[in-house]
Amino acid sequence: MLQALRDKSSGWVATVILGLLIVPFALFGVSDYMTGSSENFAARIQSPPSWWKSAPSFWPVSVFWDDEEISVQEYRQRVELVRQQQRAEQGDAFDNKAFESVDNKRKILESMIDERLMRLAAVDANIQVADASVRREIEKIPEFQVDGRFNQQKYVSVLSSLSPPRTPVQFEQDLRNDLQRNALVGRAALSAFTSKSEGDRMLALWFEQRDVSVVRIPMAPDSAPVSDADIAAWHKSHASEYLAPETVTLEYIDVEAAKLPPAPVNEADLRARYAAEQEKYGEAEQRKVAHILIPVDASADAASQKAAQDKAAALAQQANGGADFAALARTNSGDPGSKAQGGDLGWITRGSGMPKPFEDAVFALQANQVSAPVKTDFGWHVIKLGEVKAGTRKSFEEVRDQIEAEAIAGAGERAYNDMLSALVDDLMKNPSGFAEAAAKHGLTVQKVGPVPKGGGEGIAASPEVQREAFSEARIQDGTASDPIDVGTDHSVLLRVVAHTPERPIPLAEVRERVIADIRADRASKAASSAAKTMVAATGKGEDLAALAAARSLAVEPFKGVTRNVPAPTPEATKAIFAVPRPQQGKVSAGSVVLPDGSWMVFRIDAATPANPAEVPAAQLAGMRQQLSSAAAEQTAKSYIAELRKSRKIRVVETQL
Repeated sequence: MLQALRDKSSGWVATVILGLLIVPFALFGVSDYMTGSSENFAARIQSPPSWWKSAPSFWPVSVFWDDEEISVQEYRQRVELVRQQQRAEQGDAFDNKAFESVDNKRKILESMIDERLMRLAAVDANIQVADASVRREIEKIPEFQVDGRFNQQKYVSVLSSLSPPRTPVQFEQDLRNDLQRNALVGRAALSAFTSKSEGDRMLALWFEQRDVSVVRIPMAPDSAPVSDADIAAWHKSHASEYLAPETVTLEYIDVEAAKLPPAPVNEADLRARYAAEQEKYGEAEQRKVAHILIPVDASADAASQKAAQDKAAALAQQANGGADFAALARTNSGDPGSKAQGGDLGWITRGSGMPKPFEDAVFALQANQVSAPVKTDFGWHVIKLGEVKAGTRKSFEEVRDQIEAEAIAGAGERAYNDMLSALVDDLMKNPSGFAEAAAKHGLTVQKVGPVPKGGGEGIAASPEVQREAFSEARIQDGTASDPIDVGTDHSVLLRVVAHTPERPIPLAEVRERVIADIRADRASKAASSAAKTMVAATGKGEDLAALAAARSLAVEPFKGVTRNVPAPTPEATKAIFAVPRPQQGKVSAGSVVLPDGSWMVFRIDAATPANPAEVPAAQLAGMRQQLSSAAAEQTAKSYIAELRKSRKIRVVETQL
């Protein structure tokens, strides 16, 4: 048998088998065929090749399409960035559970796909962003400025404090990508316009004024009997309105730094603290610095690095030979933030955010001395030290009280953090030992509840406590939570000891409420019917004042109502402008329900379109700007939608 197989493997049978195998290998790839696919990306964008824009997407032509992937790491970094932004904006109202929803995460990924599509289109259109443009944009960012001017020192410091930290090279590339992708969409948006006739028509509508006559029809009290059958039917059909809220009963351990025993401090510790932190108690030495930057990319080849170094060395030699340093900087420096000021960087201190090689060189110089070339990530620097301001220092006796207060506060904070850490460790070792862990550290277990979802008082009302208390993990497992911040150096650890799901309230418990709701509904329907009858009669030509008087109601005039003025509510204004303008021989009337359940019947007495020439210039300019912005935004959205149509986009749902 084996010999027969060997014989056939070299003949026509082998050729046929090989031909059959080529198909699945070609369709799915050797790697996928043998090992299965590995989707280590969040989204993939496939585009036709630049040399064949109309290439079809079916195989085998699709093998020529270009792939662009959004990595899982990129996606997760963006999610965390958006999370931080929303938490900062919303504060206690931030709902992490809602943020973690698949729909919200998909929305974040879709925005990243749009950004990538814009950049790809910009690359296809050969749109380039010059280095000078990137630098100009950086210099405009307020966070990088001191006294309204770009400051290189602050620029580096702010980037290093980001999460995750960014180098200038990384940040400038990110900004370049932003400018590049926005340039193309910006051009598309600029092509949008609103014609003068269309603009005037929209302005006439927006600033149109309407005079109306209004009759308010209140809900008349309903005291008629309500049958048992009606009560039962209402309770059944409105079951979702009669629900007892979900509740939890909590045990919690309250840890607050202010309530912990004060930590003792002694004189020797205070003096040791002063000796270790003397620079805090005075002004650090300051040095006035100027520099000339010969920029070169950190990844540049050796020849480029050497050329930059040689140029910096030649400039240093000229400066040491008596040449005007400021003039050399204005002519040769590649730092746009200081070039025009003759390289002046102002006063710096140690630890102020400058690159370490630069800072070390500055503090090794004597006043008015020029350094040899110094290498940093920005390139080669020639540094000149100007004035030196010696530091000052207060004596121990002068700052003793301050040091003592800091020592006590620091010890208290450490004790607080140590307490929380110890509690967490104890509960990890023994998840059911909630009371034992509290007692071990001299704390008590407190109890509160039942606490309704979205309600509660004191600690239980904290949004963070609510989110944790009603989380599936706490309810299902009954385990203790991690420490939850409820104030400055104030945390609680909690566990759920009882949980009651949202449940229907029996009719017997809400009978009187059901009766009141039925009567309110009947009163509202009666007012609604009266309003419709009055509108119909007004439309047939009957006098509104007479119709109102028949019901012992009065007519109120509202003059000059505009779309941006609530009269008396935004919903009422919308209704007033939803009905047509009154025509010759016809009455235009309508009705709208008000927040208290009453109804408002109105009749349009006059409609006056605005004359753009009479609209205040500021309002007119603002409205035209809104129209232009709306048109530009719609054009940009349409452009991105077209970009999506010409690409194949795949999202890996399991990565969300």
